[in-house]
Amino acid sequence: MSNLTSVLSDLLVAVPQLRPQVYFKASLTALSHAMEDQVLASTSDQPLLIASFQRERFYRQEAHRYKRLARQTNQVYVLAAPETDFTNASEYYETIAFDPTESLSQEWHLVAIGQNYSTCLICRERPSIVQIKPSPHLPAVDMDPTRQFEGIWTSERQISCIAAELLLQRILHYRPELAPKIELARDRFGIFPQRRSSAKKSKTAAPITLPSLDPAAIDTNPFVQRLVTYLQAGQYKLLKAYRSIAAQERKERLINSITAAIRKGSATGLPLHPQEILKVAVRELGIALAACRCLIYRAQANDDRVAIAHEYLQPGVSSVVGKVMPLQKNPLFQEMTCQQGSICIVDTQTDTRVTDSPLLQQLVKQLDIRSWLLMPVLYQGKLLGIVESHYCGSQPHQWTADETSLVEAIATQVGAALIQAEAYANLEDLNQQLEALDRTRSNLIAITGHELRTPLSTIQVCLESLATEPDMPLELRQVMLSTALTDSERMRKLVQDFLTLSNLESGRVEWHPETLPLDECVELALSRVRTRSNPEDLPQIVSTIPVQLPLIRVDGDWLVELIAKLLDNACKFTPPTGQIAIAARTNGGTTLEVTVSDTGRGIEPNRLEIVFDRFYQEEGALRRTAGGTGLGLAICRQIVNSWNGKIWAESAGKDKGSTFHFTIPTVE
Repeated sequence: MSNLTSVLSDLLVAVPQLRPQVYFKASLTALSHAMEDQVLASTSDQPLLIASFQRERFYRQEAHRYKRLARQTNQVYVLAAPETDFTNASEYYETIAFDPTESLSQEWHLVAIGQNYSTCLICRERPSIVQIKPSPHLPAVDMDPTRQFEGIWTSERQISCIAAELLLQRILHYRPELAPKIELARDRFGIFPQRRSSAKKSKTAAPITLPSLDPAAIDTNPFVQRLVTYLQAGQYKLLKAYRSIAAQERKERLINSITAAIRKGSATGLPLHPQEILKVAVRELGIALAACRCLIYRAQANDDRVAIAHEYLQPGVSSVVGKVMPLQKNPLFQEMTCQQGSICIVDTQTDTRVTDSPLLQQLVKQLDIRSWLLMPVLYQGKLLGIVESHYCGSQPHQWTADETSLVEAIATQVGAALIQAEAYANLEDLNQQLEALDRTRSNLIAITGHELRTPLSTIQVCLESLATEPDMPLELRQVMLSTALTDSERMRKLVQDFLTLSNLESGRVEWHPETLPLDECVELALSRVRTRSNPEDLPQIVSTIPVQLPLIRVDGDWLVELIAKLLDNACKFTPPTGQIAIAARTNGGTTLEVTVSDTGRGIEPNRLEIVFDRFYQEEGALRRTAGGTGLGLAICRQIVNSWNGKIWAESAGKDKGSTFHFTIPTVE
């Protein structure tokens, strides 16, 4: 039976003087990492660390940190709701899989207790205040930065011990065999177990009797509090931006989905017929607006009437497909044609344009229209068609600026698509170029936004802290400076990759071919990779370059850069326990074939070609466990192309490793 009580609620009952605060996810992530770093940096003998993740996927993002923490102590407990392979185990540390239906699945906890320090973070998630209506035809908008949590963060030892005991009880509930180990932790750190006699069969926490706590003692380091307050203030400012960004992103995704559907083309390679364009657009727009009825039809300024062929309907709404709609005698059509703009009627029962026209009154009655929106489909001032949206029922619909803007954007896209469909016989190549450009633009914005904003934020916080805290301890100043330097180096590499790829693609690179042995370039590349990486984080790298290979003729500096980037890519997706191998062989002709293989994450067969595209990211630009810009392999391809070589990738699939091959010309 799962325990349905909230750990946060139990803590607030046990310590009534606590007052929960609201935290953004970014703040909690920063606090959690700071608490874990405190354990890693401490010299305490066997500290206690308890972490509770809402879902297994959140745990997987931090698993490597907990392996490092397990080297410090054998008292590490990790709880999570299983989604794939998370189970009760005692491999590196104790893992506890709790029932996904219980309250822990809505909470986030971290408790660290050592001999000379203690901190605890106990919180639960609040409903998001940014609401975006989901659509089955559109991907979900990522609102992770706006997630909010309510909870307690403190370094007061007694509160940390209470929180630890509440979580230890949950651990014993799922893994009673850990009782002896947990008793050792209780004895070492003075954690008082709850009274169990009357609460064994209860879902609520047993009462805790402790000495009275001084409310003034429930505080944390003022400097850390100031950093958290600064981070929270920044998150609140970002929240307003996320609200508008979410709406704008949804609008762009809808437009892109319609544009992509329009550009698919038929099986014969010809562009879609104009009627197919209208069919796709009316369906996507109707779903997005959740209108009772949505119509799109071709019409010109001098048309007398038009037959309706495409519509989107909600259940229970009458269809108008096949019916003829009058145009020249329709005052709304005449007004729209003259002003070349939209017409928005909130209530057809009170709008004089409808009540003064017998024709419109008849249409409203037949079609049960209460609220009416008409938008012209224009291209360079020429009327190509009309988009209509109807809301039926007893209550009028208040049209919002976002809705009219969305319809206008779709009408613009439809107008352009209709002109293209009529003007071109074959749009296949053009469509692929446009889609690639859209993808590159989106990836460029997302990647540069993430890769630049993250280190900039860290550098800003560190420098502001150094500027405003003259009495900061020397050790902390060194940490701040080191963090700022590390992130500035990360930004420098990002800019350098952009410049390198730009120079390679534009032909501004001066090549200096020379005759040299391959093994020297491999050794230089290995030295570069090992110098700029932590040896503990690197997998085993094995080089098996035969000494009898013929000499090669290439630009040595660029060959070293190529090999180093392939090694960096392999290290990024291979765990420290894996292996990377570098090998080479002759092709029986005038080239050598070099391979860099790894035992890492692998590549799906359908992605073996696109991994060399600019800005390609396997996990997406904003949801990935490995950093980078997605430019490394694109740079490698440009370098190999410079000597007319070939580069390609092979992989048996996900989690089965990958091998990158490239050819080098030899000395004739």
